[in-house]
Amino acid sequence: MKSANLRTELPLLALLALLWGSSYLFIKVAVAEIPPVTLIALRVLGATIFLLLVMGARSERLPRDARAWRMLLVQSLLNSIGAWTVLAWGQQYVESGLASVLNSTSPIFVFLITALVTRHEALNGRKLAGAVLGFMGVALIVGVDVLRGLGDQVAGQIACLVGAALYAGAAIYGKRFGHITAVATATGTMIWASVVLAPFALFLDRPWTLAPSLTAMAATAILSILCTGVALLIYFRLVRTLGSMGVASQSYLRAGIGVILGIVFLGETFTLPVAAGLCAAIAGVALINWPAKGKTGHSLRSDE
Repeated sequence: MKSANLRTELPLLALLALLWGSSYLFIKVAVAEIPPVTLIALRVLGATIFLLLVMGARSERLPRDARAWRMLLVQSLLNSIGAWTVLAWGQQYVESGLASVLNSTSPIFVFLITALVTRHEALNGRKLAGAVLGFMGVALIVGVDVLRGLGDQVAGQIACLVGAALYAGAAIYGKRFGHITAVATATGTMIWASVVLAPFALFLDRPWTLAPSLTAMAATAILSILCTGVALLIYFRLVRTLGSMGVASQSYLRAGIGVILGIVFLGETFTLPVAAGLCAAIAGVALINWPAKGKTGHSLRSDE
């Protein structure tokens, strides 16, 4: 397994959380003028073009065997097509705060699936404690009051949990791409997402009739290139170095980043529960990713 260094991988994990956490801001700007299906299609198409350019600059090639492309289709269904669809549907009926809490359960799903089914990584009480502590941190950040809505819109809440489970499945399934570079894996998943989503956008929204502003298009471009293309390059690297639990732990940091962005750009208040939640979320991520006893320095292995 590939070795990694905490001093490089944890900052990358934080950057991944920042890119995916800030995507909600750009979606909010763009979706005011661009229908959701078309926005997602533009997001994956732009990411595909960007990733193909990166591949060309690195003189890399896409896989040519049918088995690899079937695997990439499964990864795309888990990590983008399926997860984004069920989450978008669920969030129509669930308040954003509760949706954030439910969507942050990916590390718990990774732990359960790994322990009960795949057993592809070593698990221990420290990682379980990190998963639980991180979840509690997200609940504090968003506000424990949102949990009072549990059970009110069961179908929507289940959809949010299914989305989190799909993200967990993607983090686990992504371990199978050791024979394909991270760039090729990211590009292949976005090609499949484009093939599936673009026809739906053409049929449902007739995007050629739209006239979005420059602001909406700029938000879409940032969402495509940075929040999707660059984020996937980091994601598939971290799957190999931090492992499934490690890369899934970024979901705890996303909530904190969302709060920080709200404080900086929207003038929201920084409260004591939010501060406690941030500390708990960071501690949870640290527990999940910290090297096992007996390891020296700051290195870790993806199979720990």
